[in-house]
Amino acid sequence: MQAKSVLLTTLLLAAAVSLSGCTCCCLPSGTNGGPPPNAAQVEVAANTSLTPWLTQAVADFNKAGTKTASGKQVYVILNPVEAGQAVADMTAPGARLPALWIPDSEVWTDVLADRGQNSFQGDRVSVATSPLVIAMWRPIAESLGWPGRDLGWLDIGSLAADPSAWAYYSGGQFGPALRLGHTHPGLSGSGTSTLLAVVQAAESQADAVTTEEIQRPIVQASVQAFESAVAWFSSTTDQLGQTMRERGPAFLGAAVVYESTVIAYAQRPAQPPVGVDGNGDPQIVPIYPFEGTFVATHPACVNGTANAETQEAARLFREYLLGPEAQQAAVANGLRPVNSSVTVGTPLDAAHGVDLAQPEIVFGSPTVSTVYAVQDVWQSARKDVNLVMILDKSGSMAGGKIASLRDAAIQFVRQMGDDDAITIIVFSDRPTVLVRHQQVGQAREEAIRAIQSIEAKGSTALYDAVGMGADIIAQSHSSQASNAMVVLSDGLDNNSTTYKFDQKLIQVATANDTTVFTIAYGSDADQKVLTDLASRANGNFYLGSEADIAAIYQEISAAFGGSAGIGR
Repeated sequence: MQAKSVLLTTLLLAAAVSLSGCTCCCLPSGTNGGPPPNAAQVEVAANTSLTPWLTQAVADFNKAGTKTASGKQVYVILNPVEAGQAVADMTAPGARLPALWIPDSEVWTDVLADRGQNSFQGDRVSVATSPLVIAMWRPIAESLGWPGRDLGWLDIGSLAADPSAWAYYSGGQFGPALRLGHTHPGLSGSGTSTLLAVVQAAESQADAVTTEEIQRPIVQASVQAFESAVAWFSSTTDQLGQTMRERGPAFLGAAVVYESTVIAYAQRPAQPPVGVDGNGDPQIVPIYPFEGTFVATHPACVNGTANAETQEAARLFREYLLGPEAQQAAVANGLRPVNSSVTVGTPLDAAHGVDLAQPEIVFGSPTVSTVYAVQDVWQSARKDVNLVMILDKSGSMAGGKIASLRDAAIQFVRQMGDDDAITIIVFSDRPTVLVRHQQVGQAREEAIRAIQSIEAKGSTALYDAVGMGADIIAQSHSSQASNAMVVLSDGLDNNSTTYKFDQKLIQVATANDTTVFTIAYGSDADQKVLTDLASRANGNFYLGSEADIAAIYQEISAAFGGSAGIGR
């Protein structure tokens, strides 16, 4: 089933290595010079929201020199990866399994088992917990009545979908719309939990919903309404929190993440004014939806098919994580401990907006069938994208550059939804339309053949190509679809005759609420122009090379709701 696409105004994909075709989900990450000789290595795949804690814990554990019964030093290698992406990686041909997997919840080990890999079913122990919350800038939350007024899943979705209601409650001081974000449900456990939480709220129940309840028209309408308001999709929970902090309240007013992620990016120093961080930016606080929410239990699951010594080493690291020192470090990183002997204090306190009495209502754990069912609802709820792909085919693109571009662009088109629309423009001496606003389901092979035919020659008319793409969007836009341009160039404009880079081009490119993603292909590209264009259009700028151009296109594909992770 082709995933229907939604325009997401930017994406920074932390799992780019996996998406670019790697079949191993456990790659070294910051391992202090590598393992000692003859070490018992423990590859740990863990949810990205645990990264701040586990990075420290891995370093401390490796430094301690813990040994197995046979005398081998245990050496841990950390790979942050979202649950859905981990499932996709571990079921890929030739994949190597980690010794220890720490997803959001046990349902992901069940999903993996449903796909034929049951190595993590037998030994699962929670190492920390964190509730799913709505991260919001404190001034925005306060304008909505927080903390005195309860806010819920459906409230936030309604405010994000209705600019007039948003203007009434916010007083118009935070922009024309509440920009809402969550993670890609096919890649991230928090994204799937977000959709299920909306279903639970629509059903007004705490017990786990069934597939039949998910399929009710009124429930699907609630998910549709919520998802139509989403302005941003990220592929990892940690990256969503980071991007919210870096790009500010105007870019993203609220995002669904874990409580620990809110704390990680609240950036509240010791003595700032209340609600403000040390840089003068407002604080991010967690909102606990009154309907209830899910709690990530982060089970550390030992690979039952690993050899005995590797399993022993994995359990030694897990025991360390459960000990007082590591659990206190978990608290310091905003996680709720599972070791009852550990004192809970800062930053899990009121100064950071944390309420340890919340959530009052915890939703029942989902099943494999409900995970799949809500994926189907998500795909049907997505807003289609009206996409213009603009590709540089000037002479400087000859050789490996143009070959890599063709391969990446073709894969991108293969992952688009049937109901999306695509326009392909190439430019050298002047821009040329290869495919003009065709529905992807009917024109996918035509688009692929057009991309395969691209040859590099000529000059660089970048600005005219952007202007042409904007003109086509102006002629074809619809309230039922989101507009986007993906622009790739490897050089400076030297041949445009109609446009130059000025306010007029910016206005043309960003008209019709178009989001622009730009890729500077190599160091000779005009990075300043491409960065400025993307930032003005609520998009994202990428600096690419032949080695990573495919990964960048995969990132953007995921941003449009393309096929990724466990999405079907």
